[in-house]
Amino acid sequence: MPDKIIVYTDGASRGNPGPAAAGFILSNAGGARLQGRAFFIGRATNNVAEYTALVRALEAARQIGAKELRVFSDSELLVKQINGQYRVKSEQIRPLFRQAVELLGEFTDWKVQHVIRARNEEADKLVNRALDQGSDVELQGAPTSANAKPIRLGVLISGGGTTLLNILEYIEQGRLNAEVAVVISSRSTVAGVERSRNAGLDVKIVRKKDYGDIDKFSKRIEEELVAAKVDLVVQGGWLCLWKIPACYENRVMNIHPALLPSFGGQAMWGHHVHEAVLEAGCKVSGCTVHFCTNEYDKGPIIVQRACEVKEADSPDTLAARVFEQECIAYPQAIRLFAEGRLLVKDGRLRIKS
Repeated sequence: MPDKIIVYTDGASRGNPGPAAAGFILSNAGGARLQGRAFFIGRATNNVAEYTALVRALEAARQIGAKELRVFSDSELLVKQINGQYRVKSEQIRPLFRQAVELLGEFTDWKVQHVIRARNEEADKLVNRALDQGSDVELQGAPTSANAKPIRLGVLISGGGTTLLNILEYIEQGRLNAEVAVVISSRSTVAGVERSRNAGLDVKIVRKKDYGDIDKFSKRIEEELVAAKVDLVVQGGWLCLWKIPACYENRVMNIHPALLPSFGGQAMWGHHVHEAVLEAGCKVSGCTVHFCTNEYDKGPIIVQRACEVKEADSPDTLAARVFEQECIAYPQAIRLFAEGRLLVKDGRLRIKS
């Protein structure tokens, strides 16, 4: 079994105290699921359920011989208590806390971190299944083979690289079976270049103005992608139109900060989009991940996520709320590609079950 294990835990109580369940997902460092289990624990509080999930997960990780652990929980209290930031005052929690600390001490290296609930969806759904059934639940099979090679990503940037950082976070957390093979920036001095290099990534600068026409510019991008053996191209804040070669048809993704086909096109990027959404009086906005064609914001739609537009919104506040959805949607789309579940026919995309 792999030495390094990624763990997601969750616990819930319907009544606090009330019917409760605790669950966990174990994955290898490449993101392939190894185990997924949830336990119906009867009447308990949320905190007892959260700690029970952690203890059961640590026992499972020990049983399969893990040496290094990265544990993620959406219980901020649990994370702070385990890391010594908060004292454990509850008499109900102390025995479980001591048990968790003793188990963690058996691993050569461990880290327990907080994640927002939206990034703990699989464990959350598993726990709710146990609650609905009133019995233990075990996931059958795995979404990807434990031996599956991570897909190689080529990330195109033109700015700060925040989308790239989000993807790297998902990879580090074991939620995305991928690796960034190359980063191509259309600008040499943007923050994304420095951030990529600080992350130890291979960075190439390909500026449109350095090439006589769009064909030469596009050819240079293609050469870098092919050289890096890229499986999927991910545009993250990329602002240049380039001609997608036949070998990368339906293998180039883009994310747009609105619900396409509305508010798309050549002039619609960044704050221009959010300003237009507010001016139109929309009540809902969001983001769209789609495969790229050689037209701005065209191509089959893969994933869309929506968010509320509030009366007091400015372009900045709306942008921040949309970006929260982008951080979930893009990794989801990449994961679907990695699992071979995207089928394009007659210009429309179907997600295979």
